[in-house]
Amino acid sequence: MRIGIAPALDGGGGVYQYSLTMMNALGEWLSEDSRDSLVIFTDQPSHPSVELLNQKGYLVEPLQPPLLKNRTLAALRRLTGEGPHREAWRRLRRRWVQSTDIPDPDVIRYRPEMTEWFKGANVELMLYPMPTLLSFESKIPYVAAIHDLQHRLQPEFPEVSANGEWERREYRFRNVSRYATLILADSEVGKEDILTFYGSYGVTPDRVKVLPFLPACYLAVDVPETELRRVRLHYNLPERYVFYPAQFWPHKNHMRILKAVDLIKKDYGVKIPVVFCGSYTGEIRKRTFEEVMSLSRRLRFGDQVRYLGYVPDEDMSCIYAGAVALVMPTFFGPTNIPVLEAWAFGCPVLTSDIRGIREQAGDAAVLADPRSVESIADGIYRLWTDDGLRRSLAERGRQRLTSYTPDDYRRRLVETIEEAKTRLKG
Repeated sequence: MRIGIAPALDGGGGVYQYSLTMMNALGEWLSEDSRDSLVIFTDQPSHPSVELLNQKGYLVEPLQPPLLKNRTLAALRRLTGEGPHREAWRRLRRRWVQSTDIPDPDVIRYRPEMTEWFKGANVELMLYPMPTLLSFESKIPYVAAIHDLQHRLQPEFPEVSANGEWERREYRFRNVSRYATLILADSEVGKEDILTFYGSYGVTPDRVKVLPFLPACYLAVDVPETELRRVRLHYNLPERYVFYPAQFWPHKNHMRILKAVDLIKKDYGVKIPVVFCGSYTGEIRKRTFEEVMSLSRRLRFGDQVRYLGYVPDEDMSCIYAGAVALVMPTFFGPTNIPVLEAWAFGCPVLTSDIRGIREQAGDAAVLADPRSVESIADGIYRLWTDDGLRRSLAERGRQRLTSYTPDDYRRRLVETIEEAKTRLKG
């Protein structure tokens, strides 16, 4: 069977990492013992992971028909012309679309041009590492991953509800679930959420497969001392620091981390440097970033709080390896990739004592109430001062990683694909 995949290769974050992990597993499976073939649909053919698969003989195609894409761009140029006003027009148009394009979750806006595009490539089954409109709007059978349903669980956060975002998410998630041949969840908790919210739309337990996350495949676990020194010098990192790689969404909880380290400084006289990285593009993330930096200035942190901006994949390993701890008091789960990445580097973890994350971390992390500055501060201080606790957590983290390996991931993914093929043939 010819299988297509539409990976998410821009923007960074968990979906990007998940896409790379899936592509890596597919490449190994198809090159070893499969009669199936693979087509990668992407607008980033020069991405290293795409180039690697292309070199192995797998076909790479644009994500959408080139003629359609060219017509769209040409129409945009005719409307906007050239000059500095063009970007302003685009921003205005995006806001207008966000405020007016509110879909009805039960009315599918089919895309026949994409159906023909995929059929023209002889693709019989599509893989989507994230929930995307393209999956059900193109009407090609598919397997899709659903990583969280936070718009249903925590709609109070603007990133999942404001300006029609709740309705757009519901249109996407409900129909991805409803029409998928099979669905991938990252955990049993994630599977439970999918069945809770979309079981009434025909989603049955046998159609939801649990495929847990892996640490990002591009991270090098064995970090030479020379690389550690290079990265430390390049980013001007302190000798000891806590680390949080996360985009600046409100649910990521950066503000309470700053308040927690301020509380530690007041109560114990201990100054704990904090290192952030992650993007802040878009209205909500930009506003959150500005609030975090403003709080840092009000608390007079100076270089105690450092924002590194974009960090290349090759440098992330060193930053994890050099950190005293990962501090991740996020409100969203049900599971998170940075926890796994920290464990891979022997980096102790503080994360949130909430459903899903609690099950992921087990006894291999300090669990804090993400709503409580005091709880977060207590956890950070314990990790900062207790060598024995850090060693114990690092060892438990490594043990949890060994219970689920890349081979396990690949086996589960292949089993899911084979079951999807059987369902289509049946």
